[in-house]
Amino acid sequence: MRPVKWGVLSTAKIGLERVLPPMMKTELCEVYAIASRNIETARTAAARLGIRKTYGSYEELLADPEIEAVYNPLPNHMHVEWTKKAAEAGKHVLCEKPIALTAAEATTLLDVRNRTGVLIQEAFMVRDHPQWLRVRELIRAGRIGPLRLFQMSLCYMNMDPANIRNIAAAGGGGLYDIGCYPVVLARFLFEAEPRRVVALVERDPSFGTDRLASAILDFPQGQAVFSVATQVARFQVTQALGPEGRIEVDIPVNAPSFQETRIWVAPGRVPGRADAVEEVIAPTDQYACQGETFSRLIREGGSPAFPLEDSVANMKVLDALFRSERSGGWETV
Repeated sequence: MRPVKWGVLSTAKIGLERVLPPMMKTELCEVYAIASRNIETARTAAARLGIRKTYGSYEELLADPEIEAVYNPLPNHMHVEWTKKAAEAGKHVLCEKPIALTAAEATTLLDVRNRTGVLIQEAFMVRDHPQWLRVRELIRAGRIGPLRLFQMSLCYMNMDPANIRNIAAAGGGGLYDIGCYPVVLARFLFEAEPRRVVALVERDPSFGTDRLASAILDFPQGQAVFSVATQVARFQVTQALGPEGRIEVDIPVNAPSFQETRIWVAPGRVPGRADAVEEVIAPTDQYACQGETFSRLIREGGSPAFPLEDSVANMKVLDALFRSERSGGWETV
């Protein structure tokens, strides 16, 4: 099958270091061109990764008729604008998360997708990792009984005022950066939408971004509880619990591609993992899986497992969390 020719908008670190190298190792992805507003920056990145073509503007890249798909890792506040422009140019788009800053913004992409006929998808690579597919399979099979509680904590330390994650006007802050993961994974495992949410948010007095947030998502079947922080020790943990047991995921989000990952399934009758069954997942690069899946949809057609409507639904939850920050109470999704 002929590989899809990809163009990349910007030399963002996540693209150069995490997403593009594994994509370039797959049979269905050819990272063909990269653009930067500084041509020398584009040339440096292209030389580093072995990318064939470079452009000194995003518009030039979108005008290249050979490019079939675009990866958009631009700052959060630029996602909608350039996803629209790429789609209008006839390119399929894989856009970094969050795909927009509000559900209303995300909804505008539905019209563009419907009108142009291209694929537009949000880059939640975790949904392509076998460990999460296995967790959902275990829950569906009733291994822990009905899912009642999903818990997750994601934390890191970043005090750099120049870092895009700490710039409020660019869509920085913990909920947009990492809070979207427990939201999307809770929806992925409950296979439903939360009815209401409540959040407690603390903002950095200098940056204006949310640096510490805790939330409860009320689903018809149970609850999801999570905390995210951008100015504490680096840590991540997650568990799914039901009346007959629990499932723990060792490295829930940034699972390394070079080593096995593990999940534990336990009846939960004793503390810790003493009665847990360990399941080992072979080394997997979730970014390669993501690129391969998207490219296969382009070549073979079919309906994506997580269409753009899913992104709108995820943004509705984030919108409600920010409303709860302001109101101090429960907000309907």
